[in-house]
Amino acid sequence: MIKPIMRDIFFLNQKSEPATKADQQVAVDLQDTLKANEEQCVGMAANMIGVKKNMIIVNMGNGFLGSANVVMMNPVILKKSGPYEAEEGCLSLSGTRKTTRYQEIEVQYEDIHWNRQKEKFTGWTAQIIQHEIDHCNGIII
Repeated sequence: MIKPIMRDIFFLNQKSEPATKADQQVAVDLQDTLKANEEQCVGMAANMIGVKKNMIIVNMGNGFLGSANVVMMNPVILKKSGPYEAEEGCLSLSGTRKTTRYQEIEVQYEDIHWNRQKEKFTGWTAQIIQHEIDHCNGIII
């Protein structure tokens, strides 16, 4: 189901709770909502649709069958390297803001089937993941 985008700063500043298998519908709602906003959004955290759960979705770019949106439950950055200054926008906020991001990150998470994953990401994809994990931690740019 496509959900409205949360713009309440007080809500967005709250740390998310761990996602569980009972939150599977939230993953579906994130997929639907990102798809509906894909022209202006490349990633989303569950709190952006009003659900305080540690879950994100990231557009990993165009795959063979179209855009590859990956849901990550309970993502944690294990390692990061190569800090740089970035300017980012957010669907929940107006305008852009400067922030520090890292060129390479290693993330541990559960996938849509609740299998534990550990992957390295670089560049633009790493930046999106960092932004969305910040959302889960109550950090907004």
